[in-house]
Amino acid sequence: MPAKHPLRPIRTMVDEALKALSPTFDEIYTDFGRPSIAPEKLLRALLLQILYTIRSEELLMEQLQYNLLFRWFVGLNADEQVWVPTVFSKNRERLMHGDVAEKFFAGVLEQAETAGLTSDEHFSVDGTLIGAWASQKSFQRKDRSETTAPDDPGNPTINFHGEERRNDTHESKTDPEARLARKSGGHESKLAYCGNLLIENRNGLVVDTELQQCSGTAERDAALLMAERIEGVGRVTLAADKGYDTRDLVADMRAMNVTPHVAQNVKRRGGSAIDGRTTRHAGYAISQRKRKRIEEVFGWLKTVGMLRKTRLRGLLKVGWVFTFAAAAYNLVRMRNLLFPAAQAA
Repeated sequence: MPAKHPLRPIRTMVDEALKALSPTFDEIYTDFGRPSIAPEKLLRALLLQILYTIRSEELLMEQLQYNLLFRWFVGLNADEQVWVPTVFSKNRERLMHGDVAEKFFAGVLEQAETAGLTSDEHFSVDGTLIGAWASQKSFQRKDRSETTAPDDPGNPTINFHGEERRNDTHESKTDPEARLARKSGGHESKLAYCGNLLIENRNGLVVDTELQQCSGTAERDAALLMAERIEGVGRVTLAADKGYDTRDLVADMRAMNVTPHVAQNVKRRGGSAIDGRTTRHAGYAISQRKRKRIEEVFGWLKTVGMLRKTRLRGLLKVGWVFTFAAAAYNLVRMRNLLFPAAQAA
């Protein structure tokens, strides 16, 4: 392994975060019966899958067969047998019920805070659509009953042209928790989840995640939830785009000792909820410039992290991988900040 390989500092940070998770692993794994695969190795393998954009567990296991770099990162000897891909399916429920993704994310973030990489005063929030693993054909009426056998069980012909499809009357038969949504008026509606991030404005590191079912208020609801969890010193600022410019949200933020640096929506009926007492400060313009860094995170998660369309179903599973992928982004960002030589290698 080259001394300046980019994975070396990431492996060091991952090991430190996993070490703190040992008590959690002791609780969710029994000390009797057939020996199980170490959860640390499973999590390192899943990190590799995200970092190297490997689209399936089967391809990941194929890489582990012959890639010595991957074996070193996971902790497998050169002659050690590789697992079957179904190992991840069988252990995913166990890892989810132990809140492992959230605790791993917190462990990575704690290292960033210790290194002085994060701000405790200035934050930004935004949301995006995470495509569900379900087709438009699966979005059917809730009260629909099959009267005739489908012409093709694997890919039946369904004609929904002219039919008004709404979330209150229809649901996906493949992923019932997914919702039909669109990001703006110029985009098509698709089955998706609403993924929300809270970043700090110093280096653009993710400090909180929230995945919700899509609705007209999902992003604003998630912003309030994450604002309540901010552990800042004194009053903090929270930047957001004009979609968050509502009087209720602004009032709730101010009641939580949060200054809403929200972009003004001048076309809003009744005018913007953000007035001169906020915009007159130089910090407001800085927050509006810094908040755009959250789009870099979304871009990385959707391209490298493969979250443009999730491969899992259900709010719990998609939320787990969303948080875990955010931790992977933080690891890459921290490596670039703390070990620039490794980044250039």
